[in-house]
Amino acid sequence: MKDTVKIPKILLPKATVDKSKWSVIACDQFTSQPDYWERLDKFVGDAPSTLRIIFPEVYLEGGDKQERIKTINANMQKYLQDGIFEEFEGFVLVERITPDGQKRLGLVIAVDLEDYEYTPQNDALIKATEKTVVERLPARIEVRKGACLESPHIMMLMDDRNEKIIENLYARRSELEIAYDFTLNMGGGSIKGYKIKDCKSVIDALGSLLDKKTLKEKYGSDKPILFAVGDGNHSLATAKECWNNIKKTLDKDELTTHPARYALCELVNLHDKSLQFQPIHRAVFGVGEEFIEYMKSELDKLQGGSEVRVVYGDKTYSWKASSNASDAIADIQHLMDEYNKSHKDMIIDYIHGDEHLLNVAKEKNAVAVFMPCLEKDGLFDYVVRRGVLPRKSFSMGHAEDKRYYLECRVIL
Repeated sequence: MKDTVKIPKILLPKATVDKSKWSVIACDQFTSQPDYWERLDKFVGDAPSTLRIIFPEVYLEGGDKQERIKTINANMQKYLQDGIFEEFEGFVLVERITPDGQKRLGLVIAVDLEDYEYTPQNDALIKATEKTVVERLPARIEVRKGACLESPHIMMLMDDRNEKIIENLYARRSELEIAYDFTLNMGGGSIKGYKIKDCKSVIDALGSLLDKKTLKEKYGSDKPILFAVGDGNHSLATAKECWNNIKKTLDKDELTTHPARYALCELVNLHDKSLQFQPIHRAVFGVGEEFIEYMKSELDKLQGGSEVRVVYGDKTYSWKASSNASDAIADIQHLMDEYNKSHKDMIIDYIHGDEHLLNVAKEKNAVAVFMPCLEKDGLFDYVVRRGVLPRKSFSMGHAEDKRYYLECRVIL
């Protein structure tokens, strides 16, 4: 594993900072609900807040992008100059209570971007799980390239089936110094953090995930994989592209020490009981019976062992699909994309929830495709065998369950 996992110098807001106003939800949530961000803005007011150092994506299409970015960069500098942070070198053990009362454990670490790739097939130790839409990167790069701080909403996954690494740290939490403990705003539940100073033993434990025998038992291959990105892949891809540009200007010594080479993230065990995968369905507009027949005939050729429900108008159809949910999702999305090439009026929307899908399809005369639910045990296996899943293959919980910005790190 070498230096894939880095011990970061984490900046935490001091005790004088109201953390319930400091910490806010990931920028890529509630993108169709500006009222959420307006209410959050009023709640935060003039208090120091990560809201002032992020670019909520609900505003990306506004005409004031450049001005927002300048303000974000200025706020980062101001927070550093005002001394609102305390620095801690180590990891942070996270105990998150989600709005439905579930407890999710995590570990804030830094990872080496040289060991991460988002391309479909690669030998990197850290891999994307879903296809990266490169068209979404330029706006994010524009924000990060002038930033002196980063604050992560990235949730990285590891396949610790024995539940020993993060869980063992949590078992001795009474011995650890508390980093923070507060209620999250806007109905996000609560969060508690513990400072981890003995990082070497944790890094050694993480390294055991790369044992060739263990990999072979899990995936039938000893092809190395350490982590897979669960949430925030486009943010991590942005960090990677910014680093690729920065490293061109550095000498050999600076290449290993420059802080932009690394990125903060929260590592979560794939097998954490609170971590629930949910399907993201497809509402397909601008098509009809011909599309349904095309998909059915093409999927029949693959001779799958499961079925996918499809609704159009007052009729219900069934398509054959692979019994392996990850393969089924990939096959369905691939065939939709192929059909789209010769049917330019076709539009695909990605919908959470069965009832919401049916309502959208009924109101807008769309074909409702109920996608399979990805099984957690199949995620790493698929990434090892076939590379990244198609875009919007699964969701890790609801919007309010996502990571809140909290910890920071200097990246310039």
